Amino acid sequence: MPTTRDYYEILGVEKSADADDIKRAYRRLAMKHHPDRNPGDAEAEAKFKEAAEAYEVLSDPQNRERYDRFGHEGVRGAAAGGATHDFSRMNVEDIFSMFEEVFGGGFGGGGRGRAQRRGPVRGYDLETDVAIDLEDVLAGAEREVQFTRMDVCQTCSGDGCKPGSSPTTCQTCQGQGRVMQAGLGGMFRIATQCPACGGRGQIITDPCDTCAGKGRTAKKRSLSVKIPPGVHDGQAVRVRGEGEPPRPQESPAGEGLRGDLHVVVRVRPHKLFQREGDHLVLELPIGFSQAALGGELEIPTLEESQTLRIPRGTQHGAVLKLSGKGLPNLRTGQRGDLAVLTRIDVPKKLTDEQERILREYAETEDVTVSTQSGGIWKRIRDALGA
Repeated sequence: MPTTRDYYEILGVEKSADADDIKRAYRRLAMKHHPDRNPGDAEAEAKFKEAAEAYEVLSDPQNRERYDRFGHEGVRGAAAGGATHDFSRMNVEDIFSMFEEVFGGGFGGGGRGRAQRRGPVRGYDLETDVAIDLEDVLAGAEREVQFTRMDVCQTCSGDGCKPGSSPTTCQTCQGQGRVMQAGLGGMFRIATQCPACGGRGQIITDPCDTCAGKGRTAKKRSLSVKIPPGVHDGQAVRVRGEGEPPRPQESPAGEGLRGDLHVVVRVRPHKLFQREGDHLVLELPIGFSQAALGGELEIPTLEESQTLRIPRGTQHGAVLKLSGKGLPNLRTGQRGDLAVLTRIDVPKKLTDEQERILREYAETEDVTVSTQSGGIWKRIRDALGA
């Protein structure tokens, strides 16, 4: 019997939901309640059919309009007139047809066999690493990368057969590469890779000596990769068409598209600078007198040194900024800033003259300082051999 529950409620969407929202909701429920994922579960089977019924109506603009106006009767022919759908006669073929439409194949039903592919088959992507310095992030770089990929065997041209021989059609799958296996009580069936031919649809009786019948051999490859300015650690540069071709069971020899090569960039730590997005941070030690009286310092950047003015009364931890001395933005090219974090460097040793001047200054501040060296603390240090 068809459901009487509200179709929007079944899919868990609002009545204002668009087609993509409805499709996503159905995908989620269909994957959750699919009978082959819940063998022997009658409740899951019922929910699977219920979700399919709701999607069948709400995914069709005309059916959805009739349902919104007349409810369930509007799509069963009782109120709207014209073309309607009798869901009491909805069978497994209908349900799996919708399922494969939404999921792009992978599950079977009835005698359909493999879902038809759309467009050329694409091979597999590969990944490798490359290390650069922070200076390379500023200017961009070009690096040589080496990697190993599986390529079409040159001896057999990818069919896996010894030259002069040919593969034979697999009798288990009749050349389809996939076989149907029964699911819940034989009612549902799922398409899986043929165990006899590994999905090729053909059996190799005389394998190629070079690739042992696999149709692929491992090859080392080297190429130059351009790394754009502003790249971040962990980001990847994609080199199109440098991945692997499709496997023989996925595409006939010589057909299909190669995957891509993803070159993951690793930025080495810098001895002076830390990175914060497009900005750079430099810790700068300054003396007490420089902090108090101000001055100018030559500081390093990723390019030439730059003059930085220290304002009078600069506090420990103050941040001074040099605009445009950071790193370029990957998209816009606009450079960030260099933030200089001041650290007041307190001297551990003072000359007699320096200590005398500091004590006189301390008297003007009306603060208490330790006794002069040469008193009890000096005698203690002498006794300890310090």
